[in-house]
Amino acid sequence: MASNRVEDISYASTPDGNTEITIKLASPPTAPRAFATESPPRIAVDFEDTQNGLVERRVNIGSGAAASVSAVEAGGRTRVVVELFHPATFESRIDGNNLILAVGKGTTAAGKEIAASSGSGLSQPTVSQVDFRRGPNGEGRVIVSFDKDGAGTDMRKEGNKLIVDLFDVTLSNDLPIRLDVTDFATPVQFIETRERAGGARMEIQTGGAIEHMAYQTGNELVIEIAKVTAKDDERKKLGEPVEYNGTPVTFNIQDIPVRSALQLIADVSELNIVVADSVQGNVTLRLVNVPWDQALDIILQAKGLDKRSQGNVVWIAPTAEIAQREQAIEDARIALEDRAELVTEYIPINYGSAEDIAKLLTETALQSAQQQQGADTQKNIEKSFLSKRGSVTFDKRTNTLLVNDTSDKIKELKSLIALLDRPVDQVLIEARIVVANDTFSRELGARFGVSGAYEDHHGNIITSSGTIQGTDQMINRALANRLSGRPSGLPVATAGPNGSGVFGPALANRLNVNLPAAAGAGSFGWSVLAADYILDLELSALQTEGRGEVVASPRVITANQREAVIRQGDEVGYVTLSAASAGDIPIPMVMFKEVLMELKVTPTITQDDRIFLSMNVKKDEIAGFVSTSIGDVPQINKRELNTAVLVENGQTVVLGGVYEFKTREDLAKVPFLGDLPALGNLFKKKSRETSKAELLIFVTPKILRQRGKD
Repeated sequence: MASNRVEDISYASTPDGNTEITIKLASPPTAPRAFATESPPRIAVDFEDTQNGLVERRVNIGSGAAASVSAVEAGGRTRVVVELFHPATFESRIDGNNLILAVGKGTTAAGKEIAASSGSGLSQPTVSQVDFRRGPNGEGRVIVSFDKDGAGTDMRKEGNKLIVDLFDVTLSNDLPIRLDVTDFATPVQFIETRERAGGARMEIQTGGAIEHMAYQTGNELVIEIAKVTAKDDERKKLGEPVEYNGTPVTFNIQDIPVRSALQLIADVSELNIVVADSVQGNVTLRLVNVPWDQALDIILQAKGLDKRSQGNVVWIAPTAEIAQREQAIEDARIALEDRAELVTEYIPINYGSAEDIAKLLTETALQSAQQQQGADTQKNIEKSFLSKRGSVTFDKRTNTLLVNDTSDKIKELKSLIALLDRPVDQVLIEARIVVANDTFSRELGARFGVSGAYEDHHGNIITSSGTIQGTDQMINRALANRLSGRPSGLPVATAGPNGSGVFGPALANRLNVNLPAAAGAGSFGWSVLAADYILDLELSALQTEGRGEVVASPRVITANQREAVIRQGDEVGYVTLSAASAGDIPIPMVMFKEVLMELKVTPTITQDDRIFLSMNVKKDEIAGFVSTSIGDVPQINKRELNTAVLVENGQTVVLGGVYEFKTREDLAKVPFLGDLPALGNLFKKKSRETSKAELLIFVTPKILRQRGKD
């Protein structure tokens, strides 16, 4: 029979807006344990070895933060639950046979420890150390150490400060008042700890949006403060857990059995928790605003326990006991597998290679061993996909696997092979190679010459022409005229035989300036023939333009992760001389040089339906021939691209290109005369040439889905 009984519950509003709930018992109660939750908001007080003597199970309050209070008895204890409109602070004290619960208007469901009105006479806990550490993810950890258990705490956020009230404690004399922790690169900037009436207060200055939690085990209080990132906010909006997703709870338990603490977790989580008989011992714990699943992990870690879940049932036992049980199950499974009957199964392979899959299942290539008789045989090497007694081989002709193993293993192998033996997607690769040329040239040239002769009164003859050969011809003609007894010795004044015309040097010898434009140019010629001179003038001009474009568009289809090659072109022959030994004559030999358009590509389809291409593109063409003593040797222009690129399905991308621009200007002139204004154009030749060449390479990959593939 229980030693105490709850007889009555009453409430009253205080002038400061709080609500005091009085729980009357038959005899003075021992300090019960209390805890609070935030979702749903409530405060629970457990009375051990106590009956529920209330006539009405529920009492409606509707004052302040308290909505109602109810009591329920189970397992020799009575739990009093205060339903709240919102999370609120609370304080509890024992006054004779009454437990008075003061529910405040605050927004943090954290409370002071329940204390008797007549002090126990024991010394208060002392804050011996305040330490700070940086967590692995950049969070700040404030670690408050007490010299003994029993410290009560309350925590709330005010602006950029986190206020932590420590009840009924004193501060060590050598404890620093202010800690500057800015250099740790956490959301915490500094920590101030000061004594106040009834205990001490710690102010933690933070920067930016933060989230915090606290837990207390034994004589140590740990407060974790982390920065809220945009990713965390997004995940919370989407309902995804960041780490723990349990309902936040606040526990204040002092030296109670571990089994009772686990029962508190079961009440909050609504899980079925099965605790092994070997779980013993007590735990002291204070948690503030901590998810219940994290609170469970803290309790398990503190007591060397572990858990295994199946559905909504959680089994909790010492870590060693769980490991021993799982090892026993594994040993039994292996023993059963060793006794199972071996069966043989023939598994046909549709799309892959039976040899490749056999190598994968055994994790090594099948090795060939020579028997003593000299015959070849295949020796299979057992690996992880098979059981200890299993084996696999293959028939290349029918592309079939021959598996000898237990029924369960063969069933697993069939599932694995079904995943591997699927049609492979193919990729159509379309490439386009564009070579564009644009040329322009312009030439201006002139040919000019003056040839003549002059005889003075002394009979001296002076000749002028474009070359010394021209003057020589004229002097020889004048000498011939004198020797023949003609009255004049001038070479141009005496008519020759009938039909021969007037004598003058050949045109090539009459030109003083011979700088014409290239052959095929347009020209204008002008000559003046006088009694004693000939004037020749020719102006020529040439302008050429050329445009060309070569487009090569190779296409090829290949399986995923398989190389494909397509090439087109010629083999151009040329003559070489073979090496000859001493005294031998080298023998001409015909060699061939490839001039190709080639596409070599290996596609890889990614999980997000993009295509990674490893490509080599080549486009050759004959630029001309180099003449040698034994024949012409081809000169080849080479264009090649070697790259790897990630492309969207069906997207056209430019893999690369080369742009060439050439400009050339030439000037040939007669010194000094070619520099004369206007007239100097008769004594020079000008040419200008520009050329543009552009190479562009495009590629468009497309995935060709195969039927029968999931």
